[in-house]
Amino acid sequence: MYELLFATNNAHKVQEIQPLLPPDIKVLSLKDAGIDVEIEEPYETLEENAVEKASVIHALTGKNCFSEDTGLEVEALNGAPGVRSARYAGEKATHAENIDLLLTNLEGNSHRAARFRTVIALQWNETMHLFEGICPGTIISEKQGEKGFGYDPIFIPDGADKTFGEMSAVEKAQFSHRAKALEKLIYFLTHS
Repeated sequence: MYELLFATNNAHKVQEIQPLLPPDIKVLSLKDAGIDVEIEEPYETLEENAVEKASVIHALTGKNCFSEDTGLEVEALNGAPGVRSARYAGEKATHAENIDLLLTNLEGNSHRAARFRTVIALQWNETMHLFEGICPGTIISEKQGEKGFGYDPIFIPDGADKTFGEMSAVEKAQFSHRAKALEKLIYFLTHS
């Protein structure tokens, strides 16, 4: 069993990623590893924030680790909320508040194309590697489904007939931006 440290305090992300990994790789969250640190995301790109988180945890632990940053990029809003997705309605905003603000900002706009984009940064034997996953889709006008987290209840991926909020974890993995980035990470880990 190989343990890989995931530089996150978000239990939802760990739960989403673990089933997608080979059985011999166990993901440890910061909490699992006994690390109590909140890492700032001060940058304007997903790539820079992901690298920052992996670099900070690697510096603290000396272990191989990975992090990710994900954003919802809405075409009609010039790519917003993007890197600010988790804080779109404010620093302490809830998922519901972020969704409400996004829907308000899209009110009356028929152009609702969007994409989720994930960037994984892997600190591996002193070298940083980046892996990207993109899921194009559409923002609907009201929430549907209670599963997932974040903007999942208002996002229908291209090729699907329901929101991420209505999908099981297995269904979501067929479309997921995070799953696509993770596939690239897994390929790297199993072929290095």
